[in-house]
Amino acid sequence: MSNDQYYGGQQYEPYADANANGPQNPADVTQTWEGQTWDTTYQPAVSYDQIQAARAQAQAPVSHEQPHPQPHQQPYEQQAYPQQPYEQYPSQGGAPAAYHAEPVAEPAPAPVPAPAPVADGGPAYSSPTTSGNVRLTDAQRARAEGRSPVIEPGMQPAALTAVLGLLLAGGASLGSYGLLVPLVLLQGLTAAGWFRLNGMWPARQGIALAFLGGLVADAALLATGREHAAAAILGTLGVWVLLCLVLQLRSHADPDERMYGLMATIASAALTVVATGHLGAAPDAVVVGGAAVAAAVLARALPLPGPVSLIAALLAAAGAGIAAGGLTDLGTSGALLGLGAGVCALIGLRVASYDYPSRFVHMTAGVALPLTAAAPAVYLLGRALA
Repeated sequence: MSNDQYYGGQQYEPYADANANGPQNPADVTQTWEGQTWDTTYQPAVSYDQIQAARAQAQAPVSHEQPHPQPHQQPYEQQAYPQQPYEQYPSQGGAPAAYHAEPVAEPAPAPVPAPAPVADGGPAYSSPTTSGNVRLTDAQRARAEGRSPVIEPGMQPAALTAVLGLLLAGGASLGSYGLLVPLVLLQGLTAAGWFRLNGMWPARQGIALAFLGGLVADAALLATGREHAAAAILGTLGVWVLLCLVLQLRSHADPDERMYGLMATIASAALTVVATGHLGAAPDAVVVGGAAVAAAVLARALPLPGPVSLIAALLAAAGAGIAAGGLTDLGTSGALLGLGAGVCALIGLRVASYDYPSRFVHMTAGVALPLTAAAPAVYLLGRALA
């Protein structure tokens, strides 16, 4: 073999000749790969002095002190293998140019849009997941401003309550089974609205249980008759309270959550069963009570100051009681029944207005609770005045 050495299928100059030739031309400079490759046909040319320097560095004793690197010196690997772009040199040993790895530029993060300015200079309340500003509820804002965090359901729920009250009055004039259809609708709205009013949604099992209690009370009253209405209502209520206790004992929730769910379920079932009082009351009392509740909620929804609106609602209930009593056998005593039903209706309306409830609460509890709360007054005052 001559002085020319072949290694890996390529020709290289001897070590002495490589040092004597002075600076190397670009073709002899070692190529470096930035990406992964399996090509082993090319091996870099290393001078004898570089090999001796590497051996001396490997045999030097290791010092525990970490020397400070000099800023003007480069590591050994960068001196022996200077990195230069691959495209500057011709391909040797058949290495394809596809092995060269191009650096991938990372996409720039999308800019976060700034919140839209408010025209009046006030704070911008927006969703916390889009702009980062904490959204205040209407109740929190009202408390911060010193206002009451309670609003009435409004005219639309009041109109629906008035329509349902008139349906109860019209059904009572037709008989027990004519009254049953609007009564079942009232009990369904009461069961669903009470759970949503207490922040429990969806509570399908509790709503179904409370609604079923109302249906059982209706069936028991129809089976026993109006003369045994109190026994049918109270008996169903006692059985349903016991059933709610048994079902909550089987729950695996936390004790506090179970207690909260138990109270909400019992209250919803009690209100739904109490609404059966319309079915047990005298038909004339139901006519007067339905008309009085309708007039009271409509007057309360008018845009009047608080005390004025309250007095107007009570006067409207008493006036509707007198008008409806004139159409029945109650006569002028219908004013007392109407006033009592109006007071209970306003209490139920106030309960449904607690702490800025949602529109769903207004359209369920806001519609049903005035009529449900008036059921005891209609039953008791109707029996007393008959």
